[in-house]
Amino acid sequence: MKTARELGLMPESRLSVGPDNAITDVPGVAVGHRSLRSEGIFTGVTAVVPHPGDLFGVKPRAAVEVINGFGKSAGLMQVAELGTIETPILLTNTFGVAACTEALIRRAIAENPAIGRKTSTVNPLVCECNDGSINDIQALAVTPDDAMAALDAARPGPVEQGAVGAGSGMTAFGFKAGIGTASRILRIAERDFTLGTLVLANFGAAGDLVLPDGRRPDPRVPADPEHGSIIVIMATDLPLDSRQLQRVARRGGAGLARLGAFWGHGSGDVVLCFTTADPVAHEPKSPIVTQGRLSDDFIDIAFRAAAETTQEAVLNALCAASATPGRNGRIYPALADWLKESTNP
Repeated sequence: MKTARELGLMPESRLSVGPDNAITDVPGVAVGHRSLRSEGIFTGVTAVVPHPGDLFGVKPRAAVEVINGFGKSAGLMQVAELGTIETPILLTNTFGVAACTEALIRRAIAENPAIGRKTSTVNPLVCECNDGSINDIQALAVTPDDAMAALDAARPGPVEQGAVGAGSGMTAFGFKAGIGTASRILRIAERDFTLGTLVLANFGAAGDLVLPDGRRPDPRVPADPEHGSIIVIMATDLPLDSRQLQRVARRGGAGLARLGAFWGHGSGDVVLCFTTADPVAHEPKSPIVTQGRLSDDFIDIAFRAAAETTQEAVLNALCAASATPGRNGRIYPALADWLKESTNP
């Protein structure tokens, strides 16, 4: 399927786009999917791996911004408290959180046998959206093996988007949606940095979507109350402290607002932002650690990148997904089809 830009939608982009326009444009970041397809099952797992090394031993700095907290994720509380992540990030459906949590714990213990015995326990990081409108969520189809498969599939480079991995059964604004990604290059003091965003888009009431050209697509489905969710994962190689990371994460909300979202009562809207710069050692060599930090005088460019990439990642998730039947007989249409019909009535 095509991206938003390939379909003629041009999100605001005052910054240069990365080579693959993906979260994986941040050096070291990898993404993998595991898609599950069988009778009544249309779900999966998506893995975001911040760097190829030992994440428990070398922890990326991170922060969480909970825009609306209607969600059942795992691990966010410790990230908010300590400002680091120590496992890959897994995305899945609401009832797949436990299976993904087990997989992350087992993977971490295999790599660090001292976990839970000679050193601290590990904080598995799993985020979710409810895909029950398409997938039989009560089947508990996601297993730890599926989560392991997504981790094993993680690669740098182009990212498959749309109804893939965790995005398989997700919808947004009455259309089929799923996984989307985008990136921007940040030029600061004659150096290039990157900020990339990946979304699991499952939010927005039908009829509320606003395209970059101002059009409001009609998916011709009932305008149900806004009770979906979105998980936004941001990665950068900018040296940012935990306070700055949360401030950048907060600007993801600006990108969602550009799309027409208002974060309804039943919506779980969470942004997780991490940096690959100056990670934190599990066993530091010195009690005093020096870390780089961007001057706040230059942070607006990161705020802009956060808003731009979040908006475009959601549009890519919508544009890359094909029309799909729901469990109640409703067909969730493809935005790409609407765009084609609106151009050639």
